[in-house]
Amino acid sequence: MDTSEERIALFMDFENLAIGAREDLKGAKFDMKPVSDALAERGRVVVRRAYADWNLFEDSRRMLAEHHVEMIEIPQRMGASRKNAADIKMAVDAIELSFERDYITTYVIATGDSDFTPLVHKLRELNRRVVGIGLRASTSALLPPACDEFLFYDSLEGVDVPQRTRRRRGDSPTAKVPAAVAETPEEPADLDQLVTQTLAGLQRSGDTVVLASGLKRALLRKDPTFNEADHGFRTFGELLRNLAGKGLIELGDSGSRGDPEVTFRSSGGQDEHAFDLLRKVVAKGKGPVPLSGVKDKIRKLEPEFSEKAYGYGSFLQFSRAAAARGVMTMDWSEEIDDYLLALPA
Repeated sequence: MDTSEERIALFMDFENLAIGAREDLKGAKFDMKPVSDALAERGRVVVRRAYADWNLFEDSRRMLAEHHVEMIEIPQRMGASRKNAADIKMAVDAIELSFERDYITTYVIATGDSDFTPLVHKLRELNRRVVGIGLRASTSALLPPACDEFLFYDSLEGVDVPQRTRRRRGDSPTAKVPAAVAETPEEPADLDQLVTQTLAGLQRSGDTVVLASGLKRALLRKDPTFNEADHGFRTFGELLRNLAGKGLIELGDSGSRGDPEVTFRSSGGQDEHAFDLLRKVVAKGKGPVPLSGVKDKIRKLEPEFSEKAYGYGSFLQFSRAAAARGVMTMDWSEEIDDYLLALPA
């Protein structure tokens, strides 16, 4: 047996998922297949459990049985909260399993309920990877950042999402689910900046070689909800090829099939366009130009300019890179307490 693959335990707060799908997706029934497919891509699922009062979800039993999900019965009791009983049982079972089955490396907590955030924290303390799954409109804003990765059910391949209006604040599939995570897709420029900033950070931290897989893991650590499919790309490799086509990054052979080395272009491409803007601003000055104020002048030429889109953490770092490549000189002036930029002689 391949011991390198992830071994996954799935715990589902089925009431949250089923009611969330019905209310957020205009009456749609929760379908297990997209979840199973997404998890199959991440490893071998060895435990599948769903918790609910199944008298309320009789029509879902067959579908779950076909996907080999163990249905844990939480019956309605007089004077007790059914939802609390299901939550407690699911949390206790997950923690118990983490001690009994140390070969399970990843726990998938399928719910949008923030009450499970302490469970996520505890599993991560126990050195388990935690993936969350929930409906976009009914997932608490507290839950996704606590996970290593968070998948929105609506974005999984195979889920038919109807056109929907944004749910009013306060509406929720169950009384316990807090206000939803707002759906705010990133603009392409924001995506470019996110990837280039992350790549620059990995390089600064001492990673001599940054592979595509390592870059993806770093992006998920920054934003567990990150998914290239939300931006129109079928795979992360396709996203990287798109950025390489723009001249923002360069892909090289790492010796590992399907996992290229990712670097910034050493010359040409988008960097040259940015350096050319800097060169034009410095050329307009009568003599050396103080660094402070140069960025504002560049933005007069190109209002959308940001050094972060090119992977630089600050404008000072961008200017030093330009000086290192001979675009201009950069000397400290004690008199004005600032750097002076000038074109090479």
